[in-house]
Amino acid sequence: MSRNVKSLTELARPQVLGLIPYSPGRPMEDVERELGVDEVLKLASNENPLGPSPLALQAIREALQGLHRYPDGGCHTLRQGLSRFLGVRPEELCFGNGSNELLELVTRSFLGPGDEAVMGHPAFVVYRSVCQAVGCEIREVPLKDFTHDLSGMLQAVTARTKMVFLGNPNNPTGTCVSPTDLHDFVQELPRDVILVVDEAYREYVPRPLQPDLLRPIRDGRYLLTLRTFSKAYGLAGLRIGYGIAPVEMVEILNRVRQPFNVNTLAQRGALAALSDTAHLEETVRITEAGRRNLQSRLEELGLLCIPSVANFILVDMRRDGRAIADALLRKGVIVRSMEGYGLPTHIRVTVGTPQENTRAIKALAEVLGDGEAAVRSWNSAGERSAQ
Repeated sequence: MSRNVKSLTELARPQVLGLIPYSPGRPMEDVERELGVDEVLKLASNENPLGPSPLALQAIREALQGLHRYPDGGCHTLRQGLSRFLGVRPEELCFGNGSNELLELVTRSFLGPGDEAVMGHPAFVVYRSVCQAVGCEIREVPLKDFTHDLSGMLQAVTARTKMVFLGNPNNPTGTCVSPTDLHDFVQELPRDVILVVDEAYREYVPRPLQPDLLRPIRDGRYLLTLRTFSKAYGLAGLRIGYGIAPVEMVEILNRVRQPFNVNTLAQRGALAALSDTAHLEETVRITEAGRRNLQSRLEELGLLCIPSVANFILVDMRRDGRAIADALLRKGVIVRSMEGYGLPTHIRVTVGTPQENTRAIKALAEVLGDGEAAVRSWNSAGERSAQ
C-alpha cells in the first residue's frame, strides 16, 4: 500500500507546534568562553548565592556509593521527614523533578480540549505552556499594580473552568497577595475548580504574609500548593520539588507520574537541607538585607523597582530592557530581560551576596552612563553595609 509520507511537523500535535520552548538563563561558562570574561556573575535565575547547606552536601557525598541502585520510587524517607516537618499526612505529599514536573502532572491529569484554565499575566511562563500542551483554553487576567487581581480572576471563571494558577509570590514581579485576600479567594472559588498555588519563593516571604494553605486542603478544597528545594534551599541543580494536596489528588497525580522521577541525590540532599535551619535563616537574612539595599541603589539610579518579597527584583529601566541586559552581559553580569513576559522595558535581577550586588550596580551604573559619581556612591554604601 502506497502512502504519502508526512513530515514530522504534520505528525505533531498542533498544540505542541504552538509552544515556545522555555528559554533558560545562559550558563556562566558559555558567557565566559564567548566574551573572554573571567568570573561571570549570574543574577538571572533566582538561585541561592550561598549555595546548598553543608549538611545537604555531606548527605549527597555519602549517597554516591549507592548510585548503581534505582532511587526510592515513593520518596519514603523524605516523605516521612517532610511530613513531620510540615505537620501534614505523608499521603498528602507528592514529589517531582522540580515543581515544574508537578505543574505538568496536574495539567495532564485534569485538563484537556474544551476545558479552561485561569491565570494572571504576567506570571510564570510554564503555567501557560503546560496548559497549551494539553489543548485547554487559557484565560489570562492582567495583574493589578503588578499583583494578582483576585477579583478579576474570580470573574474570569466560567462553567468550563477546571483550574486556576496562582504564583504567590508571583514570578516575575515578586509580589504576593495577603493571606486574608487569598483565604477569601479560596472560599469564593467554585468547589470543583482546582486551585494550584505556586509557592516556590515561600521561604523568603515574611511570616505574617505566608498563607495557611493546609487548612483549606483539610477542609476538602481541591487545592495543590507547590514548593521547591531549588530556591532558598539552594538545590536547583538537583531538581526536586513537592506538592501538598488532598490524598485523592495525590493518588491521581501518581497515576501519571513516571517511576523513579526524583533521583537519589536529590532525595538525600533535600532531607538533610530540612534539618539545617541555620543555613535557611542565613539565606533569608542575607536576601532580605540585600533586596532592600539593592532596591535603594537601583532607585538612586532613577529606576522603578516593583516591591518584592522574593529573592529578585523586577526593575523598569524606562528604556529597552533587552538592550540593557545585553550591555550588562558584555560586562560579565547576567540578568533576565522580560520582553517574553510582555514587559519590554523591564529586567529581573536576582539578589546576590553583598559583593555580587555591588558589582551588579557598578556595571549597571556604567551601562546607564551615570558616571563615576554613582559608582563612588555605591562603593561607599556597599562598604558601610558590609561592616
